[in-house]
Amino acid sequence: MNATSMVGPAFVRMMAAYNAEMNVRLYEAAGRLSDVERRRERGAFWGSILGTFSHLMWADQLWMSRFDGWTAPALNQKQSAGMFADFAELHGARVDADAKIISWARGVDEAWLGRDQTWFSGSVGREVTLPRGVLMAHFFNHQTHHRGQAHALITACDEKTGDTDLVFLPQALMVALAV
Repeated sequence: MNATSMVGPAFVRMMAAYNAEMNVRLYEAAGRLSDVERRRERGAFWGSILGTFSHLMWADQLWMSRFDGWTAPALNQKQSAGMFADFAELHGARVDADAKIISWARGVDEAWLGRDQTWFSGSVGREVTLPRGVLMAHFFNHQTHHRGQAHALITACDEKTGDTDLVFLPQALMVALAV
């Protein structure tokens, strides 16, 4: 089975909408915390809640620069947790990015997914070429992975985010995601 047959345009659209909805829930919960709590070093891979959210924003901007011509972040991966110092600024950038990702996802088609993507990876220090279907799986898996870390950090602060499982979203949202 190749990546194109596993990852189609409907998957991309569904995951873009799911990503945005989960970001709404997590940012609302994080917004109820103090700035000190969001910045507190918690032993997570990207340090804090703010650092984890900043890294996610960095990665989404980097991938979308490859997929859709966005401006790539000026920082490298190791610096990504410090990309945003202000939670309100990061939150605004997140809302804007999610809307742009959803809009972009509406235009993804089988032809685009069926091609390879080539880019220079600063993380591994070389040019890489992979099928876009694989990259879509990575893009959305990366978001889910680090959002899961942020979720754990937020719930450890006794904040609630609501369900984060795709299959337990309200039926009306599930219908919207399928479009």
